[in-house]
Amino acid sequence: MAISVPSILKERKYPFIFIFFLLLVFVTFLLVSDSQSPILIATNNLLRPEEPFSSNPKSSSQSSIPLSSDPTNPPVSGVTGDSSIPFSSDTKEGSTPLSSDPPASNAAIDSSIPFSSDVPKGSSENSTPLSSDPDNPPTSNATSDSSIPFSSDPRSSSESGASLSSSDSKNPPASNATSDSGNPFSSDPESSPVSNSSSESSVPFSEDPNNPTLSKASSDSEIGSSIPVSNASLGSGISSSNESATTNISSNPSTGHYTQVADIEWEPCKGAVAVDYIPCLDNWKAIKALRSRRHMEHRERHCPDPSPRCLVPLPEGYKIPVLWPKSRDMIWYNNVPHPKLVEYKKDQRWVMKKGEYFYFPGGGTQFRNGVNFYIDSIEKTLPGIEWGKKTRVILDVGCGVASFGGALLGRNIITMSLAPKDEHEAQIQFALERGIPAVLSVIGTRRLTFPDNSFDMIHCARCRVHWNADGGKPILELNRILRPGGYFVWSATPVYKKDEWHKKIWRSIVALTESICWTQVTRSFFRSSHIGVAIFQKPASSSCYQTRKENKPPLCDMSSRPNNSWYVPLDSCLVPLQSDVPKWPSAWPERLTDKPPRLPTETDSEEMYKGDTKHWSALVSEVYLGGLGVNWSSVRNVMDMNAGYGGFAAALINLQIWVMNVVPVPVQEPDTLPVIYDRGLIGIYHDWCESFNTYPRTYDLLHASSLLGNLTKRCDVIEVAAEIDRIVRPGGYLLVQDSTEVLTEVSPILKSLHWSVNIYQDQFLVGKKDFWRPA
Repeated sequence: MAISVPSILKERKYPFIFIFFLLLVFVTFLLVSDSQSPILIATNNLLRPEEPFSSNPKSSSQSSIPLSSDPTNPPVSGVTGDSSIPFSSDTKEGSTPLSSDPPASNAAIDSSIPFSSDVPKGSSENSTPLSSDPDNPPTSNATSDSSIPFSSDPRSSSESGASLSSSDSKNPPASNATSDSGNPFSSDPESSPVSNSSSESSVPFSEDPNNPTLSKASSDSEIGSSIPVSNASLGSGISSSNESATTNISSNPSTGHYTQVADIEWEPCKGAVAVDYIPCLDNWKAIKALRSRRHMEHRERHCPDPSPRCLVPLPEGYKIPVLWPKSRDMIWYNNVPHPKLVEYKKDQRWVMKKGEYFYFPGGGTQFRNGVNFYIDSIEKTLPGIEWGKKTRVILDVGCGVASFGGALLGRNIITMSLAPKDEHEAQIQFALERGIPAVLSVIGTRRLTFPDNSFDMIHCARCRVHWNADGGKPILELNRILRPGGYFVWSATPVYKKDEWHKKIWRSIVALTESICWTQVTRSFFRSSHIGVAIFQKPASSSCYQTRKENKPPLCDMSSRPNNSWYVPLDSCLVPLQSDVPKWPSAWPERLTDKPPRLPTETDSEEMYKGDTKHWSALVSEVYLGGLGVNWSSVRNVMDMNAGYGGFAAALINLQIWVMNVVPVPVQEPDTLPVIYDRGLIGIYHDWCESFNTYPRTYDLLHASSLLGNLTKRCDVIEVAAEIDRIVRPGGYLLVQDSTEVLTEVSPILKSLHWSVNIYQDQFLVGKKDFWRPA
């Protein structure tokens, strides 16, 4: 527009007035430019701060975000192929790119996780074979393509309204400020740190290429512009007077770095097992008081009351974990410093140590020719198993270091590796450090925390479970969780050895499986690897149950049987199959998006399910992946603490991550965990007022949507925060979607743990853990 200049100024008789006028014009120009600057999260059509999310965990469709400002035309945002990653690693500061191209800079870095299902050859050390020569790193028999290639094309659904906020908080909202940086680190000791330049700043790690441990100087003052974390200056407590520095990264007033710190005196956990402390499995007072250990009672959960608030210390020399897919074959020794298995299982090549690393050559008690040879042999014996198509979800009982599950990842199979915390030192910790799904549990006196009829296959390779013990209760438990028509693959010495003791066990197993109508499909001996494998199949209908010669075991009375598996004793009866047994799910990958066979039959269930899927697809692609400062290239192990129908996990299916979907106890109707398994995903029941069955430092990201508001009504939020801190690795994240009141209550507690905390759009909290531990 034209600016009229007074004639008195044209004559320049008043130079000071003229200069003032020019300054006024310049300042006005700056203000107009700043008001048009890009906002960090450019999703106004997706996120409406004035419409809060629901804190009701029953159905995410009840609390979904409107997907469009136009209710008649909701946008369909799919997570499809490699183009689903809506951010670029070289974005400029302050903007939120929504490019469909994967990060170019990270792709060239050795330690970055490739976003396509193909690991680049030649340009990355990830594809370099590892020799089994003890002087060189051994190679895992697992294939390098461990991603799960799938392209989801969610169909359109009706827009769900927003509702209900969580409980009020005593803490007022803190001032809005800045975002935390990404987590740019490298797992390769010979490569430079990976920079995630889409964040405001980077996390400085040691410049020593052979020691990527976070340097003390950087941890004290630079991570996320957070509060000082020097142990010497703070001692064992945390003062509420500590304040964090803030750095503006956005003109969006609803994005902020909260500065309030709760006045909590944190103390370190103490004792011989403090570094690997699992509260509900290491409660020695309760374990010593047990009357019997005959049925593995001492390996079951015995949670202390109240739950501990101490913080688990770090192992000496702990480093940022090796990134996937390298981590499948090698991990830092100092992160899991348990060498017992190296010597104990050296002839079976479970794990080897060389220098600063543990290596996993793909061996095992039953994998004499390597795990891939073993898997191929099973498929040749039973072609109908159809790895990665019909057979998608597997439970591996007594998994060792999870080489079986790790190898199957490359075949589009997700395996829940399961083992107790026993004398096979830290086997589940090895599995999770490698980036392979695993959980601590035991078949003892209680049901496993999985739903009925869920696993496509259950595998046991010398798993040391006495299946015929206690009247056959362990086999009955497998029958409960095995999908109708599913397979039990048993690889053990009684299958092929002919001495009287082994033959007796075999006859007992055959009699037991026949009594529950399992069919013996095959009994094979693999001469080249000198192992025997027997495969049994569960019936697809209940017709056989009615024609048995003896009603032993008896059919369960379903009217009095608890419809959950949380602290429920094992059944001594046979769970009948419904007359309308759900059909086998679709082949993978269609299984992820097709209507699940066990979706509730209510009239609006399918609409709610589709709405939930579309909601998470849009939210993840448009917000989570590009707008919350999370460096997803450093993320492998993820836990969804309130999983619903598994929409969050489904939306992330193209990234090289896996998700443990948790359905909280007490379970709200409908129970969605069976649907999660029908979709080809894995999950578990858990009560978040208690500790989770995992080792410390085993997950890169915990996600909690519409959970904490209800949880704090019956749990101590400080104890919940201590458990989250125990589970998350240094450099890992907590991502919370909840009401402003809940975020305001949680933020100061995380700050007291020296986590950096950022809140976006008054709906999303991103906390990032650093290396601080109390003295």
